[in-house]
Amino acid sequence: MAETTYEVQNVEGGMPIKMWTRGVPVEDEARAQLVRAAKMPFIFKHVAAMPDVHVGIGATVGSVIPTRGAVIPAAVGVDIGCGMMAARTSLMAHDLPDNLEGIRSAIEQAVPHGRSVGRGKRDHGSWGNPPAAIVEAWAGLAVRFAQICDKHPRLKNTNNLTHLGTLGTGNHFIELCLDQDARVWVMLHSGSRGVGNAIGSFFIELAKQDMRKWHINLPDEDLAYFPEGTDHFDDYVEAVGWAQDFAALNRRMMMANVISALRGQIAKPFDAELEAVNCHHNYVTRENHFGENVLVTRKGAVRAAKGVLGIIPGSMGAKSFIVRGLGNAESFDSCSHGAGRVMSRTAAKRLVSLADHIADTAGVECRKDVGVIDETPRAYKPIEAVMAAQADLVEIVHTLKQVVCVKG
Repeated sequence: MAETTYEVQNVEGGMPIKMWTRGVPVEDEARAQLVRAAKMPFIFKHVAAMPDVHVGIGATVGSVIPTRGAVIPAAVGVDIGCGMMAARTSLMAHDLPDNLEGIRSAIEQAVPHGRSVGRGKRDHGSWGNPPAAIVEAWAGLAVRFAQICDKHPRLKNTNNLTHLGTLGTGNHFIELCLDQDARVWVMLHSGSRGVGNAIGSFFIELAKQDMRKWHINLPDEDLAYFPEGTDHFDDYVEAVGWAQDFAALNRRMMMANVISALRGQIAKPFDAELEAVNCHHNYVTRENHFGENVLVTRKGAVRAAKGVLGIIPGSMGAKSFIVRGLGNAESFDSCSHGAGRVMSRTAAKRLVSLADHIADTAGVECRKDVGVIDETPRAYKPIEAVMAAQADLVEIVHTLKQVVCVKG
């Protein structure tokens, strides 16, 4: 019998936790969060923890939570459908200019990013007047969104159309990368933006209200759930599915605008999306595992069914990987969604100097100021260790190294 590569933590009064974390650090509080989730009465088989696992709100980031008969909104979180898209171009490294500042500036102009708040001012991370292509793309989502808002009117006045095709803040990014053969890729990371946040926050609070109404005591109120067969369960599944579709479309619209910006900077004609991957890593879906149809919630985890391509990015100064799933049943066909944090944003700002950040992002055209210290490479686990810990979950197809990084 082959040796298992995961470690099993048995949970008294709950299901086991299988952890692909050999050689990578795991916080005690992340372990405690996993234990609380594993004690929920509707967990199917076990909870799986990926090597990038770290503390999240309610559910642990880097966790795969399969359930029967219930769904936990906080196990998806508020960045519903957050994920990655990568596309290979026909360009080679030698086709890029020596100075990449112009390319970074063009991408920043093509895709609204970041966030600004002020009375009477438009948030520069959203569209003022969305371009025709964005309006046309939104039309494919508008009818379903209206149906959701008919049931829950407070979701109507959210950043929806104005956020389609925009990057956001935090760990979201757009990168130009070179693979192992010096081919140029575009890679980006974002989700369902303001409207997804509103949907996630609304249903998490609704689930908490239901728990209080039914006098259900939980190990953590963020593990509030909707039982299958209730109206709120059906409404959440409908809304979260819509937000996941918004997120995938959001990435496609950004990718189109980034490619267009590149064409404005590089005179040589080139093809794009020769190899393209668009995958969620914060989402819930119905899948068949161990012969049963169950709900699988991945929060900071990517589907890695046999032959399925996925993306595992490192930090803004590290390698990233295009991977092919190996279909490991014990992980519920999953793998990590990145390197995983070892420092909170607050700790990174306190512990990492600007000089450290500049040194760690040498060779990358990116922001080198105190405003991005919370995303600095030292805030993350070493991506090589993360990949080694999940060698039985995925195989590496391409290794990418960024040369341009745009942060929100």
